[in-house]
Amino acid sequence: MSIIRIGRVELRVLELEKSVDYYTNIIGLEEVAREKGKVYLKAWDEFDHHSVILQEAESAGIDHLAFKVENVDDLAKYETNAEMFGCTVKRVSKGTRIGEGEAVRIEIPTGHQVELYHDIVQLGTKVGTLNPKPWPFDTKGIAPHRFDHCLLTGDDVKTVTRFFTEALDLHQSERIMTVDGEDMVGSFMHARNGKAHDLAFVKGPDKKLHHAAFFVDNWYDVLRAADRLSAYEVPIEVTPTRHGITRGETIYFFDPSGNRNEAFAGGYIAYHDSPTITWTEDKIGTGIFYHRRELIESFGKALT
Repeated sequence: MSIIRIGRVELRVLELEKSVDYYTNIIGLEEVAREKGKVYLKAWDEFDHHSVILQEAESAGIDHLAFKVENVDDLAKYETNAEMFGCTVKRVSKGTRIGEGEAVRIEIPTGHQVELYHDIVQLGTKVGTLNPKPWPFDTKGIAPHRFDHCLLTGDDVKTVTRFFTEALDLHQSERIMTVDGEDMVGSFMHARNGKAHDLAFVKGPDKKLHHAAFFVDNWYDVLRAADRLSAYEVPIEVTPTRHGITRGETIYFFDPSGNRNEAFAGGYIAYHDSPTITWTEDKIGTGIFYHRRELIESFGKALT
């Protein structure tokens, strides 16, 4: 029984067509399907039908995120674990969304909705599986390899971390503790996939999205992303820099609805038996922005 990886995010956007234009031409995702009020997208290096769903709504933010499990039987096991933890759980029928099989939907301790699924249609990647080229030659925009992770906010970071590590068997790669060690204000977790993080939480209001991140190959691609974002006059919050936490390279910016996006590269390999790295709250500036060593005000307040 295991969770493989984070698999998709459904974002609420204010103007659907304006958002589709942004996510296809500036981010560089491919539109694969539509239904009333929703558009399904995938990155060029993803096999599954979609990883991002845009939902037209009156307010921006996140509808849900979802993790892919190794076997269909894992759904029942994790469903039981979540119920025993005290979470509200329900089944999502096959075909509720295009290309998706049955899922388990969980309201986690921070009020966010998280789904677990196994079955999803595979469309394949742009380069295929037979003697593939290293990348396609017809990409647009930033052209990330994949949807990579989400950072969410919640009031009780310690309890939501317990849920993911105890009920869903994620591993905590890093954490941010108050200086006295009494409370946890940040948590970074991953499935059994070697990534530094699939999901993170920082202390803040419940049910909020901090950012949705897309993986690019290297530091040069982060710089190239910055050039493209500036050319399209996309609001950039943080210009290219490095994280202390995860060691990844990053740039932060906003979609037309105000949802924060990240282009993320690098990061170390995190094993399930690796010890958890601890940062203290007085060093959070260095942990988040290693070069400037301090947070900027909008980074904690611009939430959707």
